[in-house]
Amino acid sequence: MTLLLLEALGALLLLVFIVWWTMFSGRKKGEIKGGPAAEEKQHGE
Repeated sequence: MTLLLLEALGALLLLVFIVWWTMFSGRKKGEIKGGPAAEEKQHGE
């Protein structure tokens, strides 16, 4: 039973790491503040 919980925890940590890696890798300061969606809102008004 303990082994199953450890395996589930490992899988969850791996999932979180993959999501973090795909979102923030290559960006030096994290997320972009003004992206294409922000520009569309400004031009549309």
